[in-house]
Amino acid sequence: MTAQEAASAPRLIQFTCPDEVTSDLRRDLVDCWVAVSNAGGAVIPYGFPPPPVTEREVGPVLDQIADGLDPRRCRMLVATVEGELAGWLILRRDPHPVVAHCGVVNHVQTHLRFRRLGIGAALMHRVRDVARDEMGLARLGLGARAGLGLEEFYRRLGWVEVGRWPGALRVAPGDDRDEILMSLAL
Repeated sequence: MTAQEAASAPRLIQFTCPDEVTSDLRRDLVDCWVAVSNAGGAVIPYGFPPPPVTEREVGPVLDQIADGLDPRRCRMLVATVEGELAGWLILRRDPHPVVAHCGVVNHVQTHLRFRRLGIGAALMHRVRDVARDEMGLARLGLGARAGLGLEEFYRRLGWVEVGRWPGALRVAPGDDRDEILMSLAL
């Protein structure tokens, strides 16, 4: 690895408690989410209006996520490159005993400035390790929006498509997309 590659390699940081999400990190996460959503990314959560979105819409949703961080049930993984937020995701476990061995990955996003640099893959490799080694999970699931090639990205990382929910995601009036359900055995 060259010095330049080492300098631009992502640093992966895990957050497990609400008080770990500083106001600066919160601002960077919201900025990332707004940029990714407005560029057509697949991270528009339920409750957002269709793009364009603003900090005012995204901020409260991010606050709910941050407030729900808990080492047993919900963790945030953040990738930085040279101190700048490059991407992030959320890993959740359902507390119900029948499914407590499974986790769900949500809000996977890479900031536009850091696309095509392996940030998303680095986050997905790390979340696998955290889920298995630190949370004791046996399987992960995620939903991806059809029409963006995301299923190919996840397949390259070992995920398997296990189903589709036809037309489940209304991106805009007249633009309904399948939700692709994917799974990864740990």
